[in-house]
Amino acid sequence: MTVESVKPPTSAAAQASQLREPPLAGGAVPLLGHGLKLVRDPLAFMSRLREHGDVVRLKLGPKTVYAVTTPALTGALALSPDFKIDGPLWESLEGLLGKEGVATANGPRHRRQRRTIQPAFRLDAIPAYGPIMEEEAHGLTTRWRPGETIDCTSESFRVAVRIAARCLLRGEYMDERAERLCNALAVVFQGMYRRMVVPLGPLYRLPLPANREFNRALADLHLLVDEIIAERRASGQKPDDLLTALLEAKDENGDPIGEQEIHDQVVAILTPGSETVASTIMWLLQVLAAHPEHADRVREEVESVTDGRPVAFEDVRKLRHTNNVVVEAMRLRPAVWILTRRAVTDTSLGGYRIPAGADIVYSPYAIQRDPHSYPDHLEFDPDRWLPERAKDVPKYAMSPFSVGNRKCPSDHFSMAQLSLITAAIATKYRFEQVAGSDDATRVGITLRPQRLLLKPVPR
Repeated sequence: MTVESVKPPTSAAAQASQLREPPLAGGAVPLLGHGLKLVRDPLAFMSRLREHGDVVRLKLGPKTVYAVTTPALTGALALSPDFKIDGPLWESLEGLLGKEGVATANGPRHRRQRRTIQPAFRLDAIPAYGPIMEEEAHGLTTRWRPGETIDCTSESFRVAVRIAARCLLRGEYMDERAERLCNALAVVFQGMYRRMVVPLGPLYRLPLPANREFNRALADLHLLVDEIIAERRASGQKPDDLLTALLEAKDENGDPIGEQEIHDQVVAILTPGSETVASTIMWLLQVLAAHPEHADRVREEVESVTDGRPVAFEDVRKLRHTNNVVVEAMRLRPAVWILTRRAVTDTSLGGYRIPAGADIVYSPYAIQRDPHSYPDHLEFDPDRWLPERAKDVPKYAMSPFSVGNRKCPSDHFSMAQLSLITAAIATKYRFEQVAGSDDATRVGITLRPQRLLLKPVPR
């Protein structure tokens, strides 16, 4: 080491003075800022932000928000202790998720809650759910009738809620509740998205028709969760499941956790989890209809593994192409397309100054469709996830379950059911869209098809 290579440490003040102010994205309008663009065409708006820089300033009403546009910086954001779960997305979701559940908690509370729920999602715990996943996946194929129209929204929610309820809450099949959940979440998540991008506060409390519909749907969601908890308590049963773990959980002082925390935890298990899985199932059905060549490859792969018997949970790890179809569907149509964080201290990101209390937003949808990361970035190509090609995908350019201590605990659980459902239905049916179907993207807090109607055709 030469003397010239040794540099004196740079002071915090000097470092701060070297940081840049992120550029302001164009197109802001008075009062609403960029909120109008985020309402009118949010996916296109977020996808174009990288043209303006790695970090870009946005205006949402009077607030300044920082948008992160590159895979590396989204990974740094998720892993840095300088940022916490908070910001416009989570504030908009508080009416649903509350402030005491694992989805919105931070610090010691979040770590304690993760310890409570993690055993249910350990890799060695997932096979125990296999028979239920198999039964529900094959139940779809036997309930559908050739030539009849399938409403993919209700069917996807039905199977997602049934699997979650039966595996994690040991609940009844809950068909009626699955329908309620589907209808209510469609209204709630769309309303919460509006409240996030156009934060008009008191106006959302006025007795307008849209506000009344939103409040009714939100109340029914919370009522549904209260029914589930009350039924378990009334039964006196204590099966080895996630709901029992919550009812017997202790807080940091060794006391039973409060009723609100139990409620918020069940909400987090049943509502966002069902919404994201159901949305992904809808997109997988759309993929099977739009790309019959890949549906045929799934069927051929399944038959090569099963030799004609019904596909089972134990087969899933052998279904490489089927799993790649699921991953590619999640790349192009991630259920969770926008996420936010909040800076807990004055910090920096990519050489840009981020002040304490600032909100940061990024879009997995935009990151996962970025032409800088993916050749033919808009093409549906499951083979891009073959090992020899996947190694060229930049780190953090595909993180459908997030990373770090906020990584979704149910990632293996979700992937298992998605692959099994895809294998079961593609083996038995081809799919065609019918009159009245609309597979355009409906944007709320999550992405789902507007109204996907399919006709199953026996193979």
